[in-house]
Amino acid sequence: MLSEIERDRANPTIAFAWRLANALDIGLDRLLTKGERTVEQISVSGSHETPSLVNTDAKYSLRILSPMDLGGRFEWYEIALESGGLLESSAHEPGTREHLTVLRGAMKLTAGDTTRLLKVGDTARYFADQAHAIRNGGKSKASGLLVVVHP
Repeated sequence: MLSEIERDRANPTIAFAWRLANALDIGLDRLLTKGERTVEQISVSGSHETPSLVNTDAKYSLRILSPMDLGGRFEWYEIALESGGLLESSAHEPGTREHLTVLRGAMKLTAGDTTRLLKVGDTARYFADQAHAIRNGGKSKASGLLVVVHP
């Protein structure tokens, strides 16, 4: 059918277009537009629309800054640790990497058997397919950006 359409010997039906869009794993609207953008040029999410994960016992919060459609592939968070705060993570899938940049205070990062102290401006890159933890051993709040890249 595609060959017939390409040679102007047939016109596609909506049913054919729908089957083609499903086979390509795209929406029918994307298939039928001529490269036109179907989303806003600039999309802004207000702070009230940004979901957060808060654990008051462990004294940490994570603001989920990445769009939900990238979840499981590429994620980024704003991490905040109160004094004594601890974010512990089990191993992620093999090949997962994390990137932690300290914006305020200091953080102690442990990945596997290795521990490093990070100060403002430091960025640590590490394999997250092993148990890992981020701790604030200081007396003031610490914050940073955490990026998770899945294989």
